[in-house]
Amino acid sequence: MAERKYLIVVDMQNDFVDGALGTKEAQAIVPAVVNRIRECRKTGYRVIATMDTHGTDYLQTSEGRNLPVPHCIRGTQGWEINPSVKEALGDSVLLEKPTFGSVLLPEIIRQETGEKDSLSIELLGLCTDICVVSNALLLKANFPEAAISLCEACCAGVTPEKHLAALDTMRSCQIAVF
Repeated sequence: MAERKYLIVVDMQNDFVDGALGTKEAQAIVPAVVNRIRECRKTGYRVIATMDTHGTDYLQTSEGRNLPVPHCIRGTQGWEINPSVKEALGDSVLLEKPTFGSVLLPEIIRQETGEKDSLSIELLGLCTDICVVSNALLLKANFPEAAISLCEACCAGVTPEKHLAALDTMRSCQIAVF
């Protein structure tokens, strides 16, 4: 039985760091995110980074009608991964997703792992209360026996209060927060 370790870097894109939906909390986590990515890559983690990806018709989508702030429009600077994070990611897999959680992420992990493999999945990124929690819960539902964790110092929410609420939700769903 092999141990498979994954680091999922959620939506560390310019629009969430210092662009259309950026916050000072998001900007503050970038150095910790870069350090964690480098550490995980050195110790054999498979690193996958998700990218929130929308088209120019964003405002006509369900999400756009509920959050009328154009962001992460494919091909724009806001859609790009933060430069420091991108450098740390190196040749890691980039996975575009059109909504909060990536339904492809569990499929990719399932294709790469065997039924007998011990699975450890760590998440970090933005925004704790939307995309991070969505991906964490999708992964927990797909891999109920996996050790799933979240690096609190490497996440930021839309607000500090929503960040804390999302951490509580994840703890309630047996996702370890460290």
